[in-house]
Amino acid sequence: MPRTILLNKPYDMLCQFTDGAGRATLANVVPVKGVYPAGRLDRDSEGLVVLTDDGRLQARIADPRHKMAKTYLVQVEGAADPAAVARLAAGVMLKDGPTLAAEARAVAPPAWLWPRVPPVRERKTVPDHWIELTLREGRNRQVRRMCAAVGLPCLRLIRWRVGDWTIAGLNPGDWRDA
Repeated sequence: MPRTILLNKPYDMLCQFTDGAGRATLANVVPVKGVYPAGRLDRDSEGLVVLTDDGRLQARIADPRHKMAKTYLVQVEGAADPAAVARLAAGVMLKDGPTLAAEARAVAPPAWLWPRVPPVRERKTVPDHWIELTLREGRNRQVRRMCAAVGLPCLRLIRWRVGDWTIAGLNPGDWRDA
């Protein structure tokens, strides 16, 4: 029977099981052998990572041809005005070409959100806002690059959903079988 695990990856953890430099990896929190991440989250991103031993499922999640929806909560520096959010939704031009259209909307800060260690820097003179962004492709650092392209640098990035799975009820470093 294939195994699928949902992990809430903490900030500053590599999305792999080994690292020669002694940095935190998935092995620090998931003691299960034979499962691998289906897609990646950058070291400075948090949230849902799906781990599985099922190669077909891994391909369905990670391969952009399948266009599996992934939803992110993004804390951005600046005002998430309707024009910027509409540009994100329409797709933006990046150095490696245009992005697909996305679902984007300004949202309130999540009430369930855990504190990040280290905390996100705050600037008294520059507001920050939250955006919910759902993509169906997965380029390297795409959410951060899209937000920067519309003038909203990313301060914090949390993947909330992959397909039908979410991190609801999982604290950073916690995992459960899907």
